[in-house]
Amino acid sequence: MNEKFYGIEVLNQDGSKQDLKEYEGKVLLIVNTATGCGFTPQYKELEAIYRELKDKGFEILDFPCNQFAEQAKGTDAEINQFCSLKYDTTFKRFKKVEVIGENKCDLFRYLTDNAPYKGKGLKMGLINKLSKAKDNEVRWNFTKFLIDREGNLVERFEPVDKMTDVKSKIENLLNK
Repeated sequence: MNEKFYGIEVLNQDGSKQDLKEYEGKVLLIVNTATGCGFTPQYKELEAIYRELKDKGFEILDFPCNQFAEQAKGTDAEINQFCSLKYDTTFKRFKKVEVIGENKCDLFRYLTDNAPYKGKGLKMGLINKLSKAKDNEVRWNFTKFLIDREGNLVERFEPVDKMTDVKSKIENLLNK
């Protein structure tokens, strides 16, 4: 069991603290999101994966972030309402966070310290030009991190990665 990962505290939408130990034994997909992004329709695919796999020990942890072209405007309650009404999301959404820079939250500091940036291709090249991120930091909204049942970081997915690949990796971990 990865005590370092499970010891990280995050903030619920109401501002209360929660440590990740609550998710011990589950496969997790941690995502930084935004409601006004070109990748926002991924909410639909994420919700479909969640509904199909949640009973097998899978959870999605959604962390809205307004650091990329201010694409997550609004309060936490407004963001949650948008996602619920537009995409019928039922997975856990947390308080808005920073995922780059000196005020980066502890969770994304841990994730980016332990999962190298691996973006390739024309789309990621364009994103890199727009992003203020450095080194291994998250480059844009809908970057995903896959955690196994023991709290180990298994894989990082960039926003342009195919959701079918993400789902396949999740299923592989659930079947172990």
